[in-house]
Amino acid sequence: MKPANHRDQHSQDERDIRGFLKEGLPPVANTELSRDLWPQMLEKLSRQSAPSLWPARVPWFDWALAALAGAALLVFPGIIPALFYHF
Repeated sequence: MKPANHRDQHSQDERDIRGFLKEGLPPVANTELSRDLWPQMLEKLSRQSAPSLWPARVPWFDWALAALAGAALLVFPGIIPALFYHF
């Protein structure tokens, strides 16, 4: 008996997987859209306001982290070249 090579085994596995997928996934009957979605998309885009340059609300802890980072740069100015190196 001749041993099965890798290609024969691979093609058999592929056929098995195709069979399992055909059994598990029924064919789709109607793939056409029932209506055009583009007008709804345009309406949604027109309802959204343009983002402002300055955010309306920034949590206090974000300001605290920014202040802490600024203070660390003032206290330890030697870290600035290391930060530039990593960017």
